[in-house]
Amino acid sequence: MSRIAYVNGRYLPLGAATVNVEDRGYQFADGVYEVCEVRGGRLVDERRHMMRLAFSLSELRIAMPMSATALSVVLHEVVRRNRVRWGIVYLQIGRGVSRRDHAFPPAGTAPSIVVTARNMNLEAAEKMAEDGVAVISLPENRWARVDIKSVALLPNVLAKQAAREQGAREAWFVDTGGHVTEGASSNAWIVTRDGKVVTRQCDQGILKGITRTVLLDAIAAQGLILEERAFTLDEAHAAREAFITSASQIVLPVVKIDGRPVGNGAPGLVASALRRDFHRYSEIS
Repeated sequence: MSRIAYVNGRYLPLGAATVNVEDRGYQFADGVYEVCEVRGGRLVDERRHMMRLAFSLSELRIAMPMSATALSVVLHEVVRRNRVRWGIVYLQIGRGVSRRDHAFPPAGTAPSIVVTARNMNLEAAEKMAEDGVAVISLPENRWARVDIKSVALLPNVLAKQAAREQGAREAWFVDTGGHVTEGASSNAWIVTRDGKVVTRQCDQGILKGITRTVLLDAIAAQGLILEERAFTLDEAHAAREAFITSASQIVLPVVKIDGRPVGNGAPGLVASALRRDFHRYSEIS
């Protein structure tokens, strides 16, 4: 079955889905995006993702291309047309098409919108969670507003490639103070030796992950102690457990950081329990 994309009002076969060469998302990375998990053909935490989308658009002064209700219809329709049961739906909105100029285009320029969806391998994902993954650390080199989910992801691309070349799944950015900010495409967590769950507080230095937000409810329900604060790379090396979270990975145990085992080198009980229980606290529509 040919995959279907939605591009600026049309549902098209993926091979025919194109954007204008002067689309500002292409030329300037002048746009934002969201990725929702699809579970059983339904969207996970769509409402929360749309709230974050509205924030990102507002911060960049990009207009919503359609009403929230219409956008929801498009998202669900792309999932349906691609017959996605377990996977992701990707949404990108840019400032639109205009003659190349760094300043904003003329008032009234229509924003661009692209939506795609694809299935993922559930069995492979569960096997990865059972085994755990490795991460590496790299110096933080991104712009200061990573709380905006911008498509300008070149530092993240280079970090992911560095991780892959070292046999790791993810890269954690570390600031000049030695503190972990977040992963190239995930939020970063540790469990201390005394059982406290630690993740960086939400500020402009990290993306406010939707999975991260939902997981706070799961942590409270399990009676765990949460600390929202920056943690150092040294703390991570000494932790009992570590894990990463994102819409496409949910909760993924980390068993190795920079080649050194975390805890006993196996997925921890806390991370595994949070992964198991996550969807009890998410919204599925």
